[in-house]
Amino acid sequence: MRGFSRALEHDATAPVTYRWRLGDDVEVLNDWLSRTVEIRFLGERRCIACGRKVTKLYQNGYCFPCVTTLAETDLCIVKPHECHHHLGTCRDNEFAATQCMIPHYVYLAVSSQAKVGLTRKNREWIRWVDQGAHQAMLFAELPTRKTAGEFEMEVARNLPDKTDWRKMVQGVYGAVDLRALAQEVYERLPDALRPFVLKASSVCSLQYPVCEGETPKAKSLDLQKDAVSGRLIGIRGQYLLFPHGCLNVKKHAGMLIEAKATT
Repeated sequence: MRGFSRALEHDATAPVTYRWRLGDDVEVLNDWLSRTVEIRFLGERRCIACGRKVTKLYQNGYCFPCVTTLAETDLCIVKPHECHHHLGTCRDNEFAATQCMIPHYVYLAVSSQAKVGLTRKNREWIRWVDQGAHQAMLFAELPTRKTAGEFEMEVARNLPDKTDWRKMVQGVYGAVDLRALAQEVYERLPDALRPFVLKASSVCSLQYPVCEGETPKAKSLDLQKDAVSGRLIGIRGQYLLFPHGCLNVKKHAGMLIEAKATT
């Protein structure tokens, strides 16, 4: 298949079912497991937002004009507590109304270690899979992205909010009792934040299509430097796992790619 790449799509199945869309072509990547896969960059880049042909992409697939004007590429997307909508400086009020001024969850998860994160309500499964979480649970519900970001920052004073991708792709994570951790986090919260905590949240376990007994080398593969060829031994998060390294598909969004699997 051949086309301009996007991030991997996935379904809430066990194990997770992955699809890769290259232009009009779509493949179920679970069917590629244990097969020899060849992937190469064909030298052309187009912005995933406006379609402009460019020589360089930013923030996983955007051209420079889109990075500096679109709401979805503003700094507050990665730092929600720095939302500036109330100052009247939002890049797109319609985007804010549909994406930010709506309920968000703060969650606890185990990816490379226990961590805190946030996501829009009803999008939690997508977020957990993208991060390669092994287990996850909803912890609190806040009315907006900004308030969820502020809540997350309070929890992050004692709990990481980042994932170590090297450990994640190798399936390395410690034994964590998320329910016990949730209680510890709750007890550290200021009284003003405790009413937002959800009661009796269940712990979700996620399974990924990975060949049993196979561990990839924790090396980042870059199609702009070399084509990738090897046996696909797994998919976790946004990564394709090979014995010699791991390819972050999302980071190659907007690039014209050719990919195929052989027996």
